[in-house]
Amino acid sequence: MNTKERAWFLLFTVPLLFIFTTVVVVPFTIGIFYSFIAWDGISANPKTFVGFKNFIDLFRDEQFYSSAWHTVKFTVLSLLGVNIVGIVLSLLVTSNLKVKHAARTMFFLPNLIGGLILGYIWKFIFSDVTTLLGEKTGMDVLFFNWLLNPQSALYAMVIVFAWQMAGYTMLIYVAGILGIPDEMLEAAKVDGANLWQRTTRIIFPLLMPAFTICLFLTLSGAFKVYDINLSLTGGGPFKATEMFAMNIFNEMFTFSHYGLGQAKAIIFFIVVALITLLQVVITKKREVQM
Repeated sequence: MNTKERAWFLLFTVPLLFIFTTVVVVPFTIGIFYSFIAWDGISANPKTFVGFKNFIDLFRDEQFYSSAWHTVKFTVLSLLGVNIVGIVLSLLVTSNLKVKHAARTMFFLPNLIGGLILGYIWKFIFSDVTTLLGEKTGMDVLFFNWLLNPQSALYAMVIVFAWQMAGYTMLIYVAGILGIPDEMLEAAKVDGANLWQRTTRIIFPLLMPAFTICLFLTLSGAFKVYDINLSLTGGGPFKATEMFAMNIFNEMFTFSHYGLGQAKAIIFFIVVALITLLQVVITKKREVQM
């Protein structure tokens, strides 16, 4: 690398490294320090070093386990919902459908809506529209206010998250499908492979790089979801939908346990990092080369 190339390299990388350091590395390091102290997050009183007490206390917190279970359940359901809908939509818009280009745009549009706005829109749908449908059709077993029922509120969040993310994963799957050589599919068709066999034996194995990306995005996004949780359910009813991120926020800024909240955030980071890393390793091993 000559002097000119090195100058261009520094011009583009140094500002990014500076931003990444100040926005991510420094706050994360400070957060690790705060996880070992007792502080309300507001007062200027001297912070008390308590060692691993915050980590011990968080494992005694029943709401910590409850929110962790809600997050795991939400993540698993969202992982299935988002990717099943995404792959179905991608197969639909890469078929001979006449309006496939318009369909791609329509399916992707929900991803452009912010999570808070999206939550408030669906809050109106679940609380007013579905209730009205139940009254008019008499099918109140299905059409009722899902957000007031602890058993159905979490499923309502899954529906909203899947509705938002499916269009985004659809585009990734579409890019993967369009990257499969037509000659390979035509050869399989000539050999007598039907649509199901071509999809499961050729398209899906060659889509593993897309599966790796989509599963990673869905896993990390579902684990970290906060905006939809806040605007759609607020963690209710009776904390039946309080996710991990909301539990951390409430611990730090509602109950003023800043050190304990930071300890939860550190554990949260480690869990998400390990799970997503394991997922990437497993799916990467299943990728095939064309």
